[in-house]
Amino acid sequence: MKLLVGYDGSNAAKDALGLAIDHAKAFGAMVYIVTSLDGGEAGDGTRIRQCEVDLEAAKKRFDDAGVESATHLLIRGMSPGEDLVAFATEKQVDGIVIGVKRRSRVGKVLFGSNAQYIILNAPCPVTSIR
Repeated sequence: MKLLVGYDGSNAAKDALGLAIDHAKAFGAMVYIVTSLDGGEAGDGTRIRQCEVDLEAAKKRFDDAGVESATHLLIRGMSPGEDLVAFATEKQVDGIVIGVKRRSRVGKVLFGSNAQYIILNAPCPVTSIR
């Protein structure tokens, strides 16, 4: 079994890591820890390095828990929601775990909702945690 956890360093994403560890232990799953950055160009090197550091810290949580995992930093020119759905399709994952942030309706209209996109378009079940 393969799971994907979307990780952006937020508190909700950190909670999603914990839930993914629990699910992976229960089902004997391997977990992809994925961060997606908007863009697709060379981008901000400092931001990329920070994401790499955050992903390694997340992987350490899985290593310490004895759960097989792999990290991926995606910079493919898609929104994070689109990127995670595409990655889930490419890797044929069996489930996605995401953390959701509370946002007003106006905030969702202005900035979109990656979580909503993932929930509506994922090729597999999605578990969300606040």
